[in-house]
Amino acid sequence: MKRPPLPPAFVAQARAYETGEATPAEPRNAATVVILRDGASGSEVYLMRRQTTMAFAGGMCVFPGGGVDPRDFSGGPHDDAVWTGPSVSDWASTLGCTSELARALVCAAVRETFEESGVLLAGPSADTVVDDTTGDDWEADRVALESRELSMTDFLVRRGLVLRTDLLGAWAGWLTPVFEPKRYRTWFFVAALPGAQVTRDVSSESSSVTWVPAMSAVEAVEAGEMLMLPPTYLTCLEIGQLGSASAALAAATSRTVDMFTPEVISSGEDFILSTPPGYEALLESR
Repeated sequence: MKRPPLPPAFVAQARAYETGEATPAEPRNAATVVILRDGASGSEVYLMRRQTTMAFAGGMCVFPGGGVDPRDFSGGPHDDAVWTGPSVSDWASTLGCTSELARALVCAAVRETFEESGVLLAGPSADTVVDDTTGDDWEADRVALESRELSMTDFLVRRGLVLRTDLLGAWAGWLTPVFEPKRYRTWFFVAALPGAQVTRDVSSESSSVTWVPAMSAVEAVEAGEMLMLPPTYLTCLEIGQLGSASAALAAATSRTVDMFTPEVISSGEDFILSTPPGYEALLESR
């Protein structure tokens, strides 16, 4: 697939940062989760179309997720009691960060997924998962989390739940290019839609939500029918070619995250954004 060239103004903006004429914005740590399920034509992904008024990625289709905030760095006496699955130190090795940040990233991933889709990767024990989160009481808790009136740890303690970190798989890391005014250092995770839970259109940041086969999303982007940032597009392409949700989750078990920052590179007479090692073969297959 021939990638569309970057607009000249975009290239000029990048060059200004490259020459030191402009100072890059400080990136914010973030987590995003690719929720998966199996469909008739392979893996399906849950996508949210961001409001066009949003300052970052307005109008783009994205996975649930958002920035890490102070409540994710709980550090309270209940932290270990509500955590099950790989240890914090194991997650730190997988995610390529400190243990403190690893705990916050995993917490943010589960919190944001619940806030933006109603899906909760938690259960009463290490081998169970919540069946239904659609009641009014669950919605009240979701809103309290979203408005920052409630921390994830306090929510889990009150509900008698443990955070099922084993239901998450690490996938990739993307750092917004230096020339963007808003920048995020984002860890991508994958997770299968758990048990009998259902997704709900609850995020105030999205204008619509949909389940779509990963490869259909890729084709829609290529046809100009759907807008995605490169990391979202490439993730759909990679997951779609794996064929099933279980294959994607299995692939995640052996992954570690190396944060990648796209750069402007020459492509003949045009300029495009670079991609991480290993993705060129995926793109050439299109």
